[in-house]
Amino acid sequence: MFIELHIIQNFAPSNLNRDDTGNPKDCEFGGVRRARVSSQSFKRAIRLAPVFAQTTRVDVAIRSRWVMRALRKTLVAAPYSKPDEEIKNVLEYFIPAYFSKLDKKQDTSGNTRTAVLLYLGPDELQTITTALVENWDALLMQDGKMLSALTRDLIKQQQGVTGAPDIALFGRMLAEKPVLNMEAACQVAHAISTHRVTMEMDFFTAVDDLLKPTEEDDESGAGMMGFTGFDSPCFYRYIRLDWEQLVNNLKVGAEATAEEILLARRTVEAFLRAVVEAVPTGKQNTFAAHNPPSFMLAAVRKGSFAWSLANAFEKPVYPRGNSGLIVPSVEKLDTYWGQLVKIYGISSLEKVAALPLDPGLTLDALNGARVVDLESWIGAVLEALPVKEA
Repeated sequence: MFIELHIIQNFAPSNLNRDDTGNPKDCEFGGVRRARVSSQSFKRAIRLAPVFAQTTRVDVAIRSRWVMRALRKTLVAAPYSKPDEEIKNVLEYFIPAYFSKLDKKQDTSGNTRTAVLLYLGPDELQTITTALVENWDALLMQDGKMLSALTRDLIKQQQGVTGAPDIALFGRMLAEKPVLNMEAACQVAHAISTHRVTMEMDFFTAVDDLLKPTEEDDESGAGMMGFTGFDSPCFYRYIRLDWEQLVNNLKVGAEATAEEILLARRTVEAFLRAVVEAVPTGKQNTFAAHNPPSFMLAAVRKGSFAWSLANAFEKPVYPRGNSGLIVPSVEKLDTYWGQLVKIYGISSLEKVAALPLDPGLTLDALNGARVVDLESWIGAVLEALPVKEA
């Protein structure tokens, strides 16, 4: 079973996701330039949205090259209270064997970073900490036989499963230890504008508060000046969540506990709420483009046949009269949905829920799927999920 989300979200002038020149990312689609926000940018915003951890009731995983810092913080505190020098020796012996080789760079506390980013949930960090403490003396002696046995046991416990909802959703790739890889349960497309965009430039100046021109020293003008690129896009966003993959990643098997089953459903709810609330943080102190979605469509379907609605906008949208871009974007999405239903049918669809911000917005193909508010939209998706995994 899959959950597909289709979102129309219009932003005021902004630069949410920059390229290597500092300007808003873009792309060509349908023969014209479009604004773009990368999937990575939206995924990070989703997993770090406060509502995500609040709803799952699980801390988000850490993604860092400084995992030694997290392990050291736990080991140095009660009840373990291990000496700093021993911690350094143990972690520098264990981490390359289990995760990744170490880089030479250290922080002020002597923590060494890994060569690549690691992505670990709180449950995995606790399991590793417990295992290290139980084998502390042997690790200090650099017992290679014990280290091999320890890493095998940890891999057996952690291979293919996680207690971190964000890892279960977005997956994990570790080239040096592929056995710890995890297939993502969620696919996130790059958000693209439904219309042609032209990047604009903001010329800005900063005033020097202590500048006092005098007859002898005629200092005048700005303290600094520069340019910032921005655009004002109406985005189409597409996300697809694989329910079966999610429950497998969260180890919700045939003998799953009630709490494990509940965690999978809470993860879906948290994901839905975060998708709505999350906005990339790029240049937000400059533009404050906090604009919630104007239209949200959720489809729960059986089978693997996926419907991205991006081709609804292959021919770019143009403002019509005083309608702006939101109304024609939603209308084109609605029309394209109707075309797909006419050709491919609805046999795979378990539930469809459409939530327009404007209750007066005209819908044709999706009119019967209207819901009245966010809670009804989320509830419609959750009700369509099986009580247990297939």
